[in-house]
Amino acid sequence: MVSTAPAWPMAQVTSLYPSLKAVQPGLAEVSALLPPMTVPADTVLFSENATCQGFPLVIEGEIKVSRNSSDGRSLELYRVVAGELCLVSSASLFRAQPLSACGITTKPSTFLLIRPELFKRWIETPAFRNDVLGLFAERMADLTALVDAVAFHRLDRRLAAALLGRGQQLSLTHQALADELGTVREMVTRLLRRFERDGWVALGREQITILNSAALRALAG
Repeated sequence: MVSTAPAWPMAQVTSLYPSLKAVQPGLAEVSALLPPMTVPADTVLFSENATCQGFPLVIEGEIKVSRNSSDGRSLELYRVVAGELCLVSSASLFRAQPLSACGITTKPSTFLLIRPELFKRWIETPAFRNDVLGLFAERMADLTALVDAVAFHRLDRRLAAALLGRGQQLSLTHQALADELGTVREMVTRLLRRFERDGWVALGREQITILNSAALRALAG
């Protein structure tokens, strides 16, 4: 349940978000329109494919931003704490498109919700715009590292381990391996083709032949 918290000292807000000192209309002018909202842990603040209701500025607490699959799996993208900005919200407002991830509080949290029309006015202020664009650069580096870890490091080790101990000739579909590893078939196919290029396996129709088990074991280990 969302509740309205007592008015927050604006000096404390600008100490967390210094670029707000320069925005127009100023924070003091719109403070009556920005009552701090306080929510308990595990509160869903926004959902995938929903319309963005505003840009959250976290004063206290933490928001976990993640992507969810139709089968219930979840992948955490990043977290937003006091003084930080939310990439998914800003991207949605920039492009006037639905949100691409969901946000849920991990602990009791207080935040200001900047409505879309006010965000669009504030983004014209160079200091605030630079903060948001800087956020894109930082989060992109984080997300690139995450994609690399998920797609090419942890999964390839798990796939190598899954291929071992089944004999040299495996009668397995790529979908069966994907289901076993909790991923999608396309990722398994991509990695198996990489293993094939490296000479570790040979791929056939619903067949995988192990050519270099030592290489697979070294990767899995």
